[in-house]
Amino acid sequence: MALAICRRFPGSFCGTPPRPALIKHHANKKLPGQTREDCVLTARTIATDPRTAATLKLLKPLGYRTFCHPFAYSATQSMMYWNVGSCAWKGGQDPAEHSGLCRPAEKVENIHSASSSRRLLTTSSALPGSESSRASASRASPLKPGSPRAVGVVEDDIETFDSFEDPRGFLQLRPEYQLHSYSRPETCEPLSVSEGELILHRVTVYQDNLQPQVIADYFCKLSSLPAEQRPVVLSSTSFALLCQLSVKNIQLFEVPDLINILKAFVSLGIPYSHSVLDVCEIRLCAKVWDMSLDQLLLVADLWRYLGRRVPRFLKIFFSYLNLHWNDLSLSQLIHLIYIIGESRQVPQDLMQKLESLILKYIDLINLEEIGTICLGFFKSSSSLSEYVMRKLGDLACADMQHLSNYALVNILKMFRFTHVDHINFMKQFGQIAPQRIPFLGVQGVMHLTLACSALRILDEGLMNAVAASLPPRVAYCRSKDVAKILWSFGTLNYKPPNTEEFYSSLINEIHRKMPEFKRYPEHLLTCLLGLAFSEYFPLELINFALSPEFIRLAQERSKFELTKELYTLDGTVGIECLDYRGNRLSAYLQQEGSEMLWNLARRDMCSKPEFIEALFLLENMLGGPQYIKHHMILPHTRSSDLEVQLDVNLKPLPFNKEAISIEDEARLRLKHVGVSLTDDLMNQLLKGKSRRHFQGEIESETEQQAREFEKVPMHLGSSPGSVADRLGAMEMAGPHPSACVQAPHVRLAIQLTNKNQYCYGSRDLLGLHNMKRRQLKQLGYRVVELFHWEWLPLLKRTRLEKLMFLHEKVFTSAL
Repeated sequence: MALAICRRFPGSFCGTPPRPALIKHHANKKLPGQTREDCVLTARTIATDPRTAATLKLLKPLGYRTFCHPFAYSATQSMMYWNVGSCAWKGGQDPAEHSGLCRPAEKVENIHSASSSRRLLTTSSALPGSESSRASASRASPLKPGSPRAVGVVEDDIETFDSFEDPRGFLQLRPEYQLHSYSRPETCEPLSVSEGELILHRVTVYQDNLQPQVIADYFCKLSSLPAEQRPVVLSSTSFALLCQLSVKNIQLFEVPDLINILKAFVSLGIPYSHSVLDVCEIRLCAKVWDMSLDQLLLVADLWRYLGRRVPRFLKIFFSYLNLHWNDLSLSQLIHLIYIIGESRQVPQDLMQKLESLILKYIDLINLEEIGTICLGFFKSSSSLSEYVMRKLGDLACADMQHLSNYALVNILKMFRFTHVDHINFMKQFGQIAPQRIPFLGVQGVMHLTLACSALRILDEGLMNAVAASLPPRVAYCRSKDVAKILWSFGTLNYKPPNTEEFYSSLINEIHRKMPEFKRYPEHLLTCLLGLAFSEYFPLELINFALSPEFIRLAQERSKFELTKELYTLDGTVGIECLDYRGNRLSAYLQQEGSEMLWNLARRDMCSKPEFIEALFLLENMLGGPQYIKHHMILPHTRSSDLEVQLDVNLKPLPFNKEAISIEDEARLRLKHVGVSLTDDLMNQLLKGKSRRHFQGEIESETEQQAREFEKVPMHLGSSPGSVADRLGAMEMAGPHPSACVQAPHVRLAIQLTNKNQYCYGSRDLLGLHNMKRRQLKQLGYRVVELFHWEWLPLLKRTRLEKLMFLHEKVFTSAL
């Protein structure tokens, strides 16, 4: 059985013998009421469309060049391959091209996917049960970086990405999309120049007698002129007159006329700011409630093609949808989500309704449509529930080999946005991603890496593939790509085998792209923080980032508040770069950053019952609030600590003078030692009675005070100082004058951890938290970890067990 691989060109024929072929739908899914003939017709239409025809190539054995477009979103380029023997189309293949006749599959080697988003070959499923298919599949596996066959890959083509056309690939997958989406006509017979001149002449001569339908027809005919003639038409006075006539008669146009005029404007390439479009938008806004869902989607699609933002039209359209959302078909739903994503605006209550429709059609959605759903929700900053995300992830897992890279990246974006950890999806992703990365554009590589870091998932195979593929093509990185990749590696606290090559290439690229980093100051700070997590400190770049010039740029140009980032970088440099003599943050910004981060950390920790319990018991065990301090030892590391100081005998020192105020100290001193002078007491004193009786009374009073305090409710939102005041009311050892406080022999920094500080499913700290512990040790602290996997289960145990655990942690660590 032979596998014929060819490319179809408009008006030409590749040398395969004519024979009937059965063309199947991409996902083998049919809507209710849809026949197999409909699917066959759709796929045949796609296959014969020159714009979306599959690129099927046979490569010369020697001296060939493979063109790979990592994000080209041609629907059929990866969705079909042709098994001549069985006359069947399957998904996922990008066969190759040769200028001569087609040859048997056994002779076809060096096959490489040419599509952007779909370059993973899947010939293994092309010919089920066929030995030749298995043999050819093994030969047609994706190229590995550095292999001889990869030499021909053109990097410029790998990095090609059409941000307009690529997201529209899903529109080729169902016939229903043709009813409410625009596609440029390919078979329209062009209008001759003379006919175009005649139309423009008629406009001038008969301008006062032209009917609205004639005006619309003239626009449509002029749009069929050859492409090189269209700019001439747009600049002519007759065309300007035709536009004026359309404005004059705008109230007389019916909806189909307005749609045809917009289509003509798209073909003519009329500027999105043209005044005639203002009038068309106003008219279409008035006609929204008279239009069908197909017409509304088509108009929205045309506005997208024209590159014009139409918030008024969309606002009315979305109001209409709030009443008619349940009438949306599957294709209408997917197309609407695409339009919402591209417009970046939508009422959130409508998105919740659309989410319920996604569940309604969940079993009919194909792989590319999953990517479209995720991208639309991601771009509009609309969340999907964890349940829906897991359902979409399950669908993708069922056939991930045929999932295009473009859809894969979009799904990962949404997992990152919703923080849903779909473990099965990530495992399968980790298996297929390393082979795809060498042929994925750097923007796609950045998104894959960033998703892993956001979800705290460290896949060494994936990270190694990223690190190996980037140095040769680092020049294609934008400032954003460099920043996010460095941040991701730093956050996951991972150093690949080619660490030096990887980091030096990216640091050099920062220098080369400095003008771009000046336009986006936040990207430079992201780079430097990611590098700092990994213990890389390019001092020249740090000096610039902390300079008054850059700080001014950060405050003026960035849409983000960057004080925290500047403060984190400055604090890190102060500890880890002792020889650094460059710029530092001003005292004012240091104070501002410190207060900002302390407020965030205080609210976070004081809202956690497990932290309140730990602080309460530690104060209890050590003797009071003056023996422990909740603060940020290293404010720039963005998390707080419980500090304890011990003397040479490993006894706690009362170093926290802020725990109680002067008035509280005086009151506590009186409360603990003060007694009322009565006649009876004076008689006992004069008689020399033992004081053990009074000591017993004092101890009894103290115990009663402690029992009363335990009944006082804790307010989790209060400040650490007020919490300490209440906690410190029990088991005080008495006030210690500051003059008696010794110099600490051991300083402990107690860390109450949580799962978000570690890589997913492991006990490896993330970059920021690892850096914090590194710096604490450099300052002479001993880090005591109250691991969440140890402390949280103890919360249900007895008070004595918890105290014993804390005692062992504190005093064993001090040894």
